[in-house]
Amino acid sequence: MRAPRILLTLAVLAVVLLAATSGPGQEPYPPRGTVSIEVTGVAAGVGVSWGSGTLSYAGQRYPFKINGLSVGDVGISKARAVGTVYNLNNVADFPGNYVAVGAGVTVAGGVAGQTMQNQKGVIIDLFSTTQGVQLTIGPQGFSIEMR
Repeated sequence: MRAPRILLTLAVLAVVLLAATSGPGQEPYPPRGTVSIEVTGVAAGVGVSWGSGTLSYAGQRYPFKINGLSVGDVGISKARAVGTVYNLNNVADFPGNYVAVGAGVTVAGGVAGQTMQNQKGVIIDLFSTTQGVQLTIGPQGFSIEMR
């Protein structure tokens, strides 16, 4: 029980450090918020997944649904991810279809990350924090819908 909490703490710390140490030219926008996501998947042939998350922005928390992520290969799996949100000036710009921009990265401890952007220019640096479970983004990206 303690290992997942430590891993999540390390992942959040990695996201914060990456955001704080980005110099001019590395991140075109200052961080505007954070996201935390939990995805549950059931792999039975084709596999089904569903997820939810929370956007923390301007001192408020906003719940959302997410589609287009999948977890694991066999059985029931849960995956968690955290991220930093950039170029967000209005909560109404957050929902939409996100696609990958650039290559994925791996940070300390095998935490995998990907930069995603929606049609309104909102950017999320998303990092999977669940050890031993692969969180994958479909080729078409993922979509976020506010609750």
